[in-house]
Amino acid sequence: MANLSPYLRLFKSQPRRKLLSRKASDALMAYILLAPALLILLAFTFFPLGFGFYISLFTGRWPPRSGIEPSFANYSRAIEVDSELWSSLLTTVVYSLLSVPVQLGLAMFFAVLLFQNIRGKPFFRVAMFLPYITSTVASAAVWARLYSPDIGLINGALKALGLPTFRWLIEDKGIFQLAANAVGLTLPSWLNGPSLALISVVIYTTWVFVGYDTTIFLAGLGNIPKELYEAAKLDGAGSWGLFRHITVPLLSPTTFFLSLITIIGTFKAFNHIWVMTQGGNGTETASVLIYRQMYEFQRAGYASALAFLLCSVILIMTLIQNRVAGSRVNY
Repeated sequence: MANLSPYLRLFKSQPRRKLLSRKASDALMAYILLAPALLILLAFTFFPLGFGFYISLFTGRWPPRSGIEPSFANYSRAIEVDSELWSSLLTTVVYSLLSVPVQLGLAMFFAVLLFQNIRGKPFFRVAMFLPYITSTVASAAVWARLYSPDIGLINGALKALGLPTFRWLIEDKGIFQLAANAVGLTLPSWLNGPSLALISVVIYTTWVFVGYDTTIFLAGLGNIPKELYEAAKLDGAGSWGLFRHITVPLLSPTTFFLSLITIIGTFKAFNHIWVMTQGGNGTETASVLIYRQMYEFQRAGYASALAFLLCSVILIMTLIQNRVAGSRVNY
């Protein structure tokens, strides 16, 4: 009787070969479909990042003079104790610490208010979102006009009410120093506080972004089951108890998301700060410093090094926030 084992092995291997060829064809089709997106990422993300890092290795103007070798001199200069980076990062941190709690606190308050059955609720929702979709440069220019110490409407309203006026965006003194000077006191330099110009920028930032944060909070409130509130009311819980024990915990994923993107946004903020103050009077954040080094002083390599260091700070800060705050989120 003839040996049929080779034919049996060939017969058994046919389905496996078909399966492998099908997997290969599926993988090939997936790469073909991903190719446009990968090419866009390569051309507009990875290549600029790589080229920007290459630029950061050269000092002075770009392109560099012949004979200059790449080095990490720009990074060494940036992390020196008395470099401009640390003071700009401190300003950025203060700006973030002032902006984020105020934005999120007001946004949660307005979201809870607009979630109730009140008259004109659709109008107020749209009106609060309008500043966010308005051109940042245009609205910042308008607010700079409002803050004008001579012809601004804010000082005009204060004069009409018989209140003292301020220099707002051109005031470099700290708010605590101004308050102490008003009563005849003198404070040490470390107690001066953030400048009035920075506080003015924070007020504008809150006006722009609180509507967006409110909209996201409204979406989070819509995902909380109403049965929880009804059961808590039957147990005698009041409005504050409902907010503290149900609303706040179940809004923690939304709060975590908004705090994450808001902190990142404040560290990258540039447009409105430049339009309103050009980085002067205590408002030179890290992004403003990078812009000035690039376009005012023509230090492309140093500006690129500062940009990568700022990106590293944001990345480390995001990882820490994910680790610390992410573990306290109630999903």
